[in-house]
Amino acid sequence: MEMTSLFGLILGIGGILLGNVIEGGHVGSLLQFAAAVIVLSGTLGAVLVSSRRKDIRMAIQLGKAALRKPKMEQVWASYKELLECGRLARKESILAIEPRIAKMPDPFMQGVLRAVMDGLDPHVVRQIFEQEINLEEENLLAGAKVWIDAGGFCPTIGIIGAVLGLIHVMSNLADTSKLGAGIAVAFVATVYGVGFANLIFLPIGNKIKKRVAEAMRGREMVLEGGLAILAGLSPIMMELKLKPFMEKE
Repeated sequence: MEMTSLFGLILGIGGILLGNVIEGGHVGSLLQFAAAVIVLSGTLGAVLVSSRRKDIRMAIQLGKAALRKPKMEQVWASYKELLECGRLARKESILAIEPRIAKMPDPFMQGVLRAVMDGLDPHVVRQIFEQEINLEEENLLAGAKVWIDAGGFCPTIGIIGAVLGLIHVMSNLADTSKLGAGIAVAFVATVYGVGFANLIFLPIGNKIKKRVAEAMRGREMVLEGGLAILAGLSPIMMELKLKPFMEKE
């Protein structure tokens, strides 16, 4: 797991538990299995109703990736490969990059450079691949939206859990000695709902959106690099054109 994510979870959850102890509470009082079942199953049900199957699969995939350290090696490799292709095209010809294309691990870069090598009109190349970038971004953000939706549903499900707990308490008013403890347990569902939403679901959704933005910048860099090769820019000019994309990473 990425260290900032791990530290954030420890700090957020640990701070809440520590504050509860400082106020005279007990950690055990916040551990309620029934409340967790209500909040998590209710939130999952709401997400399943509101999302498409492919969006949920994407959300799971992106959620795992968001908690890992981002791999910058691939972005740097693409940057260096574009500069090398630019030097080769400038030194020999644009057809000289053809043997390198099949060895590239990035299908998007392969597509851009094949279009460049075929000598398509730059406006057509930009239009085709900007549309591809937009569609990919839309699909990825649909996965992020699943997490954000879960963060929106979770607190409301927590309130439902608290109300259900209070209904149970009110049905046993005869035993007043247990009334206070029963009400406290009922409100644990609200704590779970707000806690899961603001410590897990919404932060993961926001981190996915940032990762998607970074990935799309990488796509834009590849497209601009391909267009620079098509325009016959010198390696120095290409480097000046592409370097700002790397500085944002």
